[in-house]
Amino acid sequence: MDSYAVVGNPVEHSLSPRIHGLFAQQTGETLRYERRLVPLDGFIEAVEMISAGGARGFNVTVPFKTQAHDWVDELDEEARAAGAVNTVMLENGRSLGCNTDGIGLVQDLVRNHRLQLRDKRVLLLGAGGAVLGVVRRLLAENPTRLVIANRTASKALKLAARLAEEYADTGCEITGLGLGEVAGDYDLVINGTSAGLQGRGDLIETSVVRQAVCYDMVYGSNTPFTRWARQAGAVDALNGLGMLVEQAAAAFYLWRGVRPETDRVLAELTSEEPR
Repeated sequence: MDSYAVVGNPVEHSLSPRIHGLFAQQTGETLRYERRLVPLDGFIEAVEMISAGGARGFNVTVPFKTQAHDWVDELDEEARAAGAVNTVMLENGRSLGCNTDGIGLVQDLVRNHRLQLRDKRVLLLGAGGAVLGVVRRLLAENPTRLVIANRTASKALKLAARLAEEYADTGCEITGLGLGEVAGDYDLVINGTSAGLQGRGDLIETSVVRQAVCYDMVYGSNTPFTRWARQAGAVDALNGLGMLVEQAAAAFYLWRGVRPETDRVLAELTSEEPR
């Protein structure tokens, strides 16, 4: 039986085995998919064991996406541009690194939540692997302004400067700053930080989100960020469950050549979420 896995730390909370199991059931594919908890200093050893064990591929979650980028033999265009990998294909002793996070986020925003990003003001919190994986897909939707805010301001400034040069002909204003410097009005605020894993949701001033839809790339019906956004008076507060399902569908298609329907899977998982 073809085997796959999700590699991360922490990983015990991951819904990926459930999602890929539902995809396999829906499409008639036969496969095994499991969680692999990897020591923070043991990524290379773990994925080489997975590869040597005959697996067909694996997903990568925090904090290993940039390490995966450096480990694979080849990169697709999306992963190369992002500098981060969340999906690895294994075949004939070779590894191909891909990134499906960006398409997962945009599909969820545009298709599932009916949000249009063209000419919108977008605030993106974070500048790490999660943000690297989605920012170019967001820019492809033609927002009028993109602000990247990070705890370490220099990291946001560096990323914003690189993107501003790369997308100079789009007309989008791209800037970077520190989290404490964020001010003004936005249409969409996306949390791509890992602060929620430490229980933090109050990353910026409450006044920033009062005209905005807030979106947490972390999934869960009541994440620290979505809880804070609701209390701050955001227009809406959405979590990343749909992104998880959509990026998983893109990975499933890369591995199996079959594109699953996400609506039914997302509906089933949403009905199972604690309220």
